Amino acid sequence: MADALMLITRCPSCDGAGWYADEDTDESRTCEWCGGVGYVYRDAESIDHRIPPSDYERLTPTLERLEIERLREMGYSGEAKKPWEQDVRKGTEGGVNPYRE
Repeated sequence: MADALMLITRCPSCDGAGWYADEDTDESRTCEWCGGVGYVYRDAESIDHRIPPSDYERLTPTLERLEIERLREMGYSGEAKKPWEQDVRKGTEGGVNPYRE
C-alpha cells in the first residue's frame, strides 16, 4: 500500500497514543482507527489508512523517531527523575528528598 505519495502521520483518533480511555467505563482500549500503532498512512487525498502489520519492520525506525518526537512534545526528556525531582510530586510527601538532612 505504501508508495511515494503516502506519508506517515499521527493517528487523528488517538493522537499517537495507540489507545484511549472509554468515557463510560474508564477502561483503556486499543484505538480501532490505527490498530494500536498510533500512526497511519495518509495518502495524496489526505485520506488515512491503517498501516498493515507487514510494513512494521520496514517502518520501525520512522515510527520510533515519530514516537520520540511525540513524547518530547509532552515533556518527556528520556531521562529518569527521582520522585522528589518530579514537578507533579512537589508539595507532597513523595516530593521530599529522603536523603536530605
